[in-house]
Amino acid sequence: MNKDLIIQELDFKAVRSSGAGGQNVNKVASKVVLSFNLEQSNALTDEEKALAEDKLASRLTNDKVLILQCDEDRSQLRNKELVIKRFLQVIQNALTVPKKRTPTKVPKAVVKKRLENKRRQSDIKQSRRKPDF
Repeated sequence: MNKDLIIQELDFKAVRSSGAGGQNVNKVASKVVLSFNLEQSNALTDEEKALAEDKLASRLTNDKVLILQCDEDRSQLRNKELVIKRFLQVIQNALTVPKKRTPTKVPKAVVKKRLENKRRQSDIKQSRRKPDF
């Protein structure tokens, strides 16, 4: 994954932000909306696209576009930096392949302990029965 190529493929749109800011909110478009078309990306290989599409299925639109937005700061530039950082984190997490779990064998001591406990419990219950003449 080449970060510089991916960042060049991002589309940004500035929108009026909601929330605190007084009169500034009505004048300045400080909210940044980032969109990334996963299908048309040249920065990702086909395998990476398939992996990202699978992991980000709930976050993608029907056209395979990932949309993130940020309006945490009053500065448009700061919001752009934050949304790029968040985007790179999301892509990084989507492209990591989980380690395959190798099943381990149950240790002999554990098996032995379990069987001894079963035997002991059986003896206790055996001794509670009425004697058979």
